[in-house]
Amino acid sequence: MARSQETEAHAPASPPPRQASGTLGVGMVGYAFMGAAHSQGWRTAGHVFDLPLRPALAAICGRDRAAVDAAAARHGWAAAETDWRALIARDDVQLVDICTPGDSHAEIAVAALEAGKHVLCEKPLANTVAEAEAMVRAAEAAAARGQRAIVGFNYRKVPAIAYARRLIAEGRLGPLRHVRATYLQDWLVDPASPLTWRLRREHAGSGALGDLGAHIVDLAQYLSGELLTGVSAVSETFVRERPLLSGASAGLAGGAGTVERGEVTVDDAAIFTGRLASGALASFEATRMAAGRKNALRLEVNGEFGSLAFDLERLNELSFHDHTEPAATAGFRRILVTEPDHPYLEAWWPPGHGLGYEHTFVHQARDVVRTIADGAPAVPSFADGLQVQRVLAAVEESAAKNSVHTPVPSPS
Repeated sequence: MARSQETEAHAPASPPPRQASGTLGVGMVGYAFMGAAHSQGWRTAGHVFDLPLRPALAAICGRDRAAVDAAAARHGWAAAETDWRALIARDDVQLVDICTPGDSHAEIAVAALEAGKHVLCEKPLANTVAEAEAMVRAAEAAAARGQRAIVGFNYRKVPAIAYARRLIAEGRLGPLRHVRATYLQDWLVDPASPLTWRLRREHAGSGALGDLGAHIVDLAQYLSGELLTGVSAVSETFVRERPLLSGASAGLAGGAGTVERGEVTVDDAAIFTGRLASGALASFEATRMAAGRKNALRLEVNGEFGSLAFDLERLNELSFHDHTEPAATAGFRRILVTEPDHPYLEAWWPPGHGLGYEHTFVHQARDVVRTIADGAPAVPSFADGLQVQRVLAAVEESAAKNSVHTPVPSPS
């Protein structure tokens, strides 16, 4: 297998940097949508799971003093900083959690790793392949010192997706034929929606491709256990100018816009096909212009012996078809992924009591803490994030060249 996919069954590696006995001090840069979600994860994980280290919410960082103070009070952080360099320098911070726009990921991550900290970085890992490569080099050097650098692909932490990965790895689908992945949202359908940072290439790197496509590219590779080797793509920006944002951005779409307008410099939608290393075919659609679709992530994997399908809007369920059964009784069956022996479910509620979106960040925090405490290899690693970045870059290149098939560089 060309890349790490599971957290289980890894032999311990080098010991992590020293931290206060029994705790892992977390410092987080960013406090908006992802900052709130990550805060929920860090705040909750130690109350649900039996962890070898207790996450301590040491400090949160943002440029606006009033806003970051309010976020610290709301989410339970012990202190607030307005300079990420000061946060990294704090003795009570052993892990830096990066929840900022992509244009600052590389600088903060490399500085944190060079300062001896562990790092969790939101996806996509960076805005460019070159930035991601620099982050991987820093992560590899830090790993030799016992530090861990992890990228935040939180949808791997949905119990149904983790269970689907287990079934595929066990060979229940046989040789794979197709992977289909779509991620549809509608928060940009209105042309009056303002020009937030997510619509500017210098801040976001790309549009729906990086924001949503990064997730489904990672999931396709995670579930299949294979890498994409080439893609053919189209993309489009349907609304090329939007009102400038008045005030701070909030959530996804931000607040009201002004009468002045600015250029949208990223894609609104991207559609592409690809081929996995085994020869299996893959198709992807990422858009923020699908009216009526709020957060519609859907996956289907077809193999010689069966198929699996997942819908984030029904995230406690997995659809499974066993093609080896007699045709008279065969068909898709619903698996309710809430049993104690399903991934992550051993510490939650009785069977049938479902989980939600926020639990993916609790599971992420659990896995990060255990990885650091055990000295296990980082999963998903910065190298995994770099692989996704290479796919995204190939998609953009293909779309710019009239959908020509574009190879994805192999990991060195």
